[in-house]
Amino acid sequence: MSNGLSNRPSPQRIEIEERDGIAIVAFNRPDVRNAIDDSMRNEFGEVLDWVAREDSVRAMVLTGRGKSFCAGGDIAAMQERLKAPVGKIAINGWQRQRRTHHAVADLHGLAKPTVAAVNGAAAGLGCDIALCCDFIVASKPHASFVMSYVMRGLIPDGGGLYFLPRRVGLQRAKEMIFSARKVDADEALAIGLADQLCEPDRLLDDAVDLARRMSVGSADAVALSKTILDQTFELQAEQVFALGAQAQAICYTTEAHRMSVDDFIGKRSR
Repeated sequence: MSNGLSNRPSPQRIEIEERDGIAIVAFNRPDVRNAIDDSMRNEFGEVLDWVAREDSVRAMVLTGRGKSFCAGGDIAAMQERLKAPVGKIAINGWQRQRRTHHAVADLHGLAKPTVAAVNGAAAGLGCDIALCCDFIVASKPHASFVMSYVMRGLIPDGGGLYFLPRRVGLQRAKEMIFSARKVDADEALAIGLADQLCEPDRLLDDAVDLARRMSVGSADAVALSKTILDQTFELQAEQVFALGAQAQAICYTTEAHRMSVDDFIGKRSR
């Protein structure tokens, strides 16, 4: 098992802290409401890669420094993008989208529990990123969610078209995306967009506590369960059963299962 220190990345726009096996990852551009530019996007990918392979990390909490969770894409970067020659705008955008989708896929596919601790506004890509996490804890009254893309002449490109309907239903997702209206913390909880509300000064502690409770069992069993659960809306029942059978066969070989059985038998025989 690695020590969690020597191989930890040192990003400039993202902060990393480890607390009892929980990685706390914080967007750290509070002067621009944690808006994501190309450098921050690349750093985020590096951080997710570290979380995925670091054995000492059992779960991840994602939050933002300052008053916002994440304001989405950096508008200044958008302006620079439009200065490219006309013949380059589309291909440059395609390449940038591929990098965004890699980061989103890495977050969604992380084989460890993830919790978004939404401390303020989660707008555009910031809202998408929160939706990519397994659980969302929102600070009341500061947290808010807005799919602001159409106000910039864009469509949700960070996974929102996929994740939002699964959270709130298709019709409500359409309403939120088409209107670009703000959803406050109370409504977010009521419609299933958020899983838990908490006081601002308790946000990080409550999110870490949730992450800890979601990672108390076998890390292998959690990883396999999450991988299958994230596909269940697209698969038929027999396909889910087949994947479950394969995963269970793997679980039979793990040290966690063997130790659990030995411990149970030992206690019963005493």
